[in-house]
Amino acid sequence: MLKEFKEFAMRGNVVDLAVGVVIGGAFGRIVTSFVDDIIMPLLGLLIGGMDFTNLFISLDGNKYASLAEAQNAVAPTLNYGLFIGTIVDFLIIAFSIFIVIKQLNKFKKNEEPVVAEPTTKLCNYCLSEVPIKATRCPHCTSELE
Repeated sequence: MLKEFKEFAMRGNVVDLAVGVVIGGAFGRIVTSFVDDIIMPLLGLLIGGMDFTNLFISLDGNKYASLAEAQNAVAPTLNYGLFIGTIVDFLIIAFSIFIVIKQLNKFKKNEEPVVAEPTTKLCNYCLSEVPIKATRCPHCTSELE
């Protein structure tokens, strides 16, 4: 069983998948940082100094100055500002993946498929398969074109 698992784990596509997951996780963290640290502050500034991380609704009826204050009070909250950030995060990742796939498809279209030259032909009389350079059919001895 251990030998079968080792063979499975060392297959090329399993290793490629593992590398893809690790790189995807790192890419996700980069995009999250980009959204949280660059996009959302700029968007908040354009909207009028709004901090999206502090957009929440307190479900216990009390008013809190910030989300951190509500969390310290262990108050249940709907954090719609963080949700907006996550949506922006997702849209950037989805757009990035779209661009990568589009470029890969563009490269695939440029590759011309290799068409193998035929090596055999059919005899017009007995319909046997004969080498392409043959002048007579080895089966019925007819002259070939």
